[in-house]
Amino acid sequence: SDDEARTRQTGLEVEIAAHVRSSKVWLELDDLLGSQDGKKFRIFVQSLTLEALVEAANHHLRDLARRYRLERVPGTDMDLQMIDVVLGDERRSVQSLSGGETFLVSLALALGLSSLATQRTRVETLFVDEGFGSLDADTLDKALSALEALQASGRRVGIISHVAALTERVGTRVTVTPRGAGRSAVSVVGVAG
Repeated sequence: SDDEARTRQTGLEVEIAAHVRSSKVWLELDDLLGSQDGKKFRIFVQSLTLEALVEAANHHLRDLARRYRLERVPGTDMDLQMIDVVLGDERRSVQSLSGGETFLVSLALALGLSSLATQRTRVETLFVDEGFGSLDADTLDKALSALEALQASGRRVGIISHVAALTERVGTRVTVTPRGAGRSAVSVVGVAG
């Protein structure tokens, strides 16, 4: 009886080892993909996209302000930080950026996202809403030059702003003038053709 039990046990151990080997593949997939809701895999894919976005944004940031560079925070999936090259590659949280720095980083990210989108589809129009008032004259000039270069490449660039200095650089403007009692007048200035 003891010999029969030992034989059965040996057979079961061989069977268990075979199941462990076959389940190893599924355990590795589970480790890579995560739970059944796909959250871990989604974050992994988003982090790859973020990596490409940061690379594209840094390309545009070099044109806007060579001083700054974006990178992902090491050990995180979706967090960004800024590197200040002038201050010896000091790393700063994006939450600590000034208004002008935030505008430049946001513009670089928007342009980077536009660049990523154009790999599969053509993004014809880009709207930039405000933020120009937080820029000094030199940075404003660089930002507008980058937007003009985009326009020269065939894209339409719309700027929504109250900064008077932009009227000199923007050829066609849509002006909204309040008339009171909830009414406004819309005029288009500088339309070609």
